Order: sequence, then C-alpha cells, then structure tokens
Amino acid sequence: MKKYFFLLLLFITVSFDSQKPDAYDVGEWFKFRIHYGFINAGYATLEIKEGVKENKKVYHAVGKGYTVGMSRLFFKVDDNYESYFDKVTNKPYQFVRKIDEGGYTKNQEGFFSQDDNKVLIKDYKNKTEKTFSVTENVQDIVSTFYYLRNHPNVDKLKVGESIVVDMFFDDETYKFKLKFIGKENLKTKFGTAPTMIFRPIVQSGRVFKEEESLTVWISDDDNKIPLRIKASLAVGSIKADLDGFKGLKNPFMVKLND
Repeated sequence: MKKYFFLLLLFITVSFDSQKPDAYDVGEWFKFRIHYGFINAGYATLEIKEGVKENKKVYHAVGKGYTVGMSRLFFKVDDNYESYFDKVTNKPYQFVRKIDEGGYTKNQEGFFSQDDNKVLIKDYKNKTEKTFSVTENVQDIVSTFYYLRNHPNVDKLKVGESIVVDMFFDDETYKFKLKFIGKENLKTKFGTAPTMIFRPIVQSGRVFKEEESLTVWISDDDNKIPLRIKASLAVGSIKADLDGFKGLKNPFMVKLND
C-alpha cells in the first residue's frame, strides 16, 4: 500500500452538497476508524481551520492518517496532508504532503499561481523545485473533496452518471472521475442514515483489484458526511467508518437504531 495509504483514506471524505449555505465551515472535524480485514489498522482525521493567503481568509484543511497497534509494528504510517483553498472559488493556494508509509517518505509543498495556471513544487526531501502547468480549475487532493461537497450537478446525476474533476497529484493532473451508484439506508454507530453511494474510478493493478474497487457512502443531508468506504485491494480489503465528529454546520439527520 506504499504511498497510497492516505490517498485511500481521503476517498472516505468525498462528499457533496448542491445547496447553500455550504455543507461545511471552520471547526468541522471528522475521525475515521480503518479496518484491514478484521484488524483495527488505524485512524484518519480531517479538520477545517481558518488560514490567511494573499491577505485574505481562506480554508485550511488538515488531514492525518496513522496506523495503530499490531498494524504499526508491521506497517508504520504517519501521513499529513494539508490544503489552503479559497472560500468562494475553492481554488487551492497551497498544499502540504508529508508522509511516512512503511519507510516510503515524501516531504513536499505545492504553491499554485492562479493567474497563470502554474504550480511550484518544492521537494524538501530531494532538495528540488519544479514548476508544472495545470488546468484553470485544477484542485489538489484535499481541496478536491471540499469542492465536490458543493458541486452544482450532484443532485442531478442519474445512476451510472459521473462527475469529473481535474486533480493535481504526484506531479500530474488527473481526471478524477466519480460515478453515482444509488441510494441506501446505512446503519452506523450514530444511527441509520440515508446515504448516497459513489464509486471513484481508480487505476487497477498496482493497488486496487479493479477500476471500481472503491465504494463510498455519503449522508444524504445538508452536511453530506462521509460515513463509510469499502475498498478491495490487490491484497486484502479495507473498510473505514466514521468514528467521531464535531462542528457540523447543519443537523445530522439519522434515525436511532433499534
């Protein structure tokens, strides 16, 4: 799972809302429990803070992923992903990627120039700097998911239709494609919640069994909370469930379990 651990965890945060006001705000915090088969493998957290870029207030999202217990003995993970993005346009100003996954490490920052569609990547591990051309509406890996939470076309999707977003990751701009699968009432530790189900289209072979190996359940309310992800890997499977939250902007609509 080298260099894909936190990327996988971040898929649990893919969520949507076509309504205003926004589905999130400063102070929102999530914690996810990650299972590898029957093992409690680790946790991931995602939080929205307030930052300042170019003399104006922006969102500062911070995501962390880490293994625990026996999993940490066999595969130690300490990941930190951050993004600073505009409160109105959602365009990213800066991202941080500092990871350690079983000895595979990265320590990078990216600085977006929104006027000329460039991103400067500073690689502190390898002591290099490179500039890449990007598309006009490109997102980084973290800002992508907040962007999608307020995407205007989500509620218009029919089963089988997809949304595509340009996402910059690992020195390339990818077409991040998300397919709408349907709706389902999902039983969680907080109660039974109506959900929307999506499948990110991923590259098969290296980590995942198939292009549609990931399935994501999102609460079908004004928050669009990420509730569950299931993933079939080349070796084994991973399941992640929302374990805790605070600072939601809207009421969390659930029915208490019997």
